[in-house]
Amino acid sequence: MRIEMNKRSFLGGILAVAITIGCLAGCGGKKDTISSAEQIDESTDVAAPSIEETQAILEEGYIYGLPIVMNYAVMYEYAVDKDSPQFKAPFNEIKNEARVFTYKDTAIVTPNSDTPYSFLWMDLRAEPQVISVPAVEKDRYYAVQLEDGNTFNYGYIGSRTTGNEPGDFLVVGPDWKGEKPPGVKKVFHSTTQFSLAGFRTQLFNAEDMPNVVKIQSGYKVQPLSAFLGKPAPTTAPKIDFPKIDKEMVKTNFFGYLDFCLQFAPAGPEEKEIRSKLASIGIGPDKKFDLKELSPEHQATIPTAMKQGDEQVTKYLETTLKDINGWKLASPFGDRKFFDGNWLLRSAGAKAGIYGNDSVEATYPITRVDAVGETLDGSKRNYTLTFAKGQFPPVNAFWSVTMYDGKTQLLIENPINRYLINSPMLPNLKLNEDGSLTLYIQKESPGKEHEANWLPAPSGPIYLVMRLYWPKTEPPSVLPAGEGAWQPPGVQQVK
Repeated sequence: MRIEMNKRSFLGGILAVAITIGCLAGCGGKKDTISSAEQIDESTDVAAPSIEETQAILEEGYIYGLPIVMNYAVMYEYAVDKDSPQFKAPFNEIKNEARVFTYKDTAIVTPNSDTPYSFLWMDLRAEPQVISVPAVEKDRYYAVQLEDGNTFNYGYIGSRTTGNEPGDFLVVGPDWKGEKPPGVKKVFHSTTQFSLAGFRTQLFNAEDMPNVVKIQSGYKVQPLSAFLGKPAPTTAPKIDFPKIDKEMVKTNFFGYLDFCLQFAPAGPEEKEIRSKLASIGIGPDKKFDLKELSPEHQATIPTAMKQGDEQVTKYLETTLKDINGWKLASPFGDRKFFDGNWLLRSAGAKAGIYGNDSVEATYPITRVDAVGETLDGSKRNYTLTFAKGQFPPVNAFWSVTMYDGKTQLLIENPINRYLINSPMLPNLKLNEDGSLTLYIQKESPGKEHEANWLPAPSGPIYLVMRLYWPKTEPPSVLPAGEGAWQPPGVQQVK
């Protein structure tokens, strides 16, 4: 997923936080209650960790908290700040987008431009929500991805999982206890009180949009009490959501993390990191506030954030499988999938937050060509050729999307084309041998090749393939990075 502001959004900024972050505003002050590692908070008899321990905890906490804070930033723009150009709808209301995303959408990095989105941010504190979907024709792919504040994908409704038949599905919060109500096909459990449902509805071509709009109109949400025809429970308390943007996060990253954790009960695998964070004043079980630590302690925050971000970047660069210049992995899943691997979770969020489980969609990504040189539209032209009969093996569809290498956002271009996908194949020109060549460059490759032109930025390029509902039988891209099908390398035009 991903969205637009006149200034670059928080998410674009946080990806560069390791480079841009400066000294934190407000570090220290007359009200500091702990002036050294050896001193004790007199009100609680709790000692602060040493300076070195504090920095280590903050670095680990940054890696743990990056997806959580990124998610909060999107939620704030989409569902809280009604003055934001990115605002979609209040909590527990669906916003249908009768369009695909463009360069004007900047709230989420690496946005999909294949499928019109529908968004539903759920507040599950008072009671569960029932999501209803209509019948969708058999040959059209759709999916409702359920992702919570921990960026865990805790379930799917749609073509691959529940089929294209109509149905009602219950989404519950972490504190809900009960049985599946009559008429509900399945119950999905969010690990946090606030959660996102992202609806993707396949669009075949521009003329197909009215059909997508009709399907979107059939997406419904209602409280469980309304679904059952019973009185509504007491309304949940009003929350004063702290404003967030990319500048504010530089000075208050851990403040946002502290705020978010109150809505996310710790799982068994989180107890250790939560205990460490609480020891320096972060989280619902903290003994004092982080701001009460000494100036020496607080001075470690920028360094810890920088080092944490560098760890995430290094992980993305060195851990993912490299196939013909493309990076492949499976960095998205549920709580069991991550099992406390916070570096993997953070890497997934940084590569493209709200990514799907690999069985729903697999994402080869690249910033380099087949010989390992950085893709740059200001310096070179490129081609990407799929051999005859070797298109990505999928049950739904595939695409190749162009992004600005600096921001990971879609780019403005003269033909308003952000991707080339398999539904476009009838209008693309095949080579004499049946292969398909895509022309990746800033300027038009000429009329004879323009149908296959994927416009590039005048600078670094970031390419993402999307393989929706990848086939499991050989040749398959699955397991991600180990399957028999491999993406072809991007070639330099000599």
